[in-house]
Amino acid sequence: MTELEKLEAGLEYDFYDDEVNSRKLHAIEGCSKLNAVSPADDKAREAAIRDLFGTAGSAPTVLPVFNCDNGNNIHVGDNFLANYNVTILDIAPVHIGNYVMIGPNTLITTVNHPLSPKGRRAHLGQAKPVAIGNDVWIGGNCTILPGVTVGNNVVIAAGAVVTKDVPDNCVVGGVPAKLIRKIEDDTEE
Repeated sequence: MTELEKLEAGLEYDFYDDEVNSRKLHAIEGCSKLNAVSPADDKAREAAIRDLFGTAGSAPTVLPVFNCDNGNNIHVGDNFLANYNVTILDIAPVHIGNYVMIGPNTLITTVNHPLSPKGRRAHLGQAKPVAIGNDVWIGGNCTILPGVTVGNNVVIAAGAVVTKDVPDNCVVGGVPAKLIRKIEDDTEE
């Protein structure tokens, strides 16, 4: 298998591999273009978002400075908002639902590295997708780790580190994030 095939299969791969690394070029160029557009120019910003992301629903908003690993692996729904200094390391797919707000200085990552120093010296990474449901508010300075699924109608408290799946209709917080309380979904009639 090539290193890219290993990455896509969820196996350990060499992140210095030329084919793997070439995916970052799209992200570097796309993020540079997006970050250079004035936040007041909604039309140009939306076009830059659509060029960078794999898919985007209606009215996506991404404020500067935004960074990602690929861009094509980011899929967002309607009324998506990424506040200042958001990073999405999308070496694996990141699917985000409708009406999601991401607070400033938040990291969503799909890549992990071995605990073994020998594995890290060999530049090994392993990718696991992240999924975030509808009506989610991720507070500032949060981290969402590889392989996590966040349900619908969830609030992730500022500063939380989400290491495990989060069920629907709740508030989580802390390091690692734990259930704080259940909340009502008032969008259902």
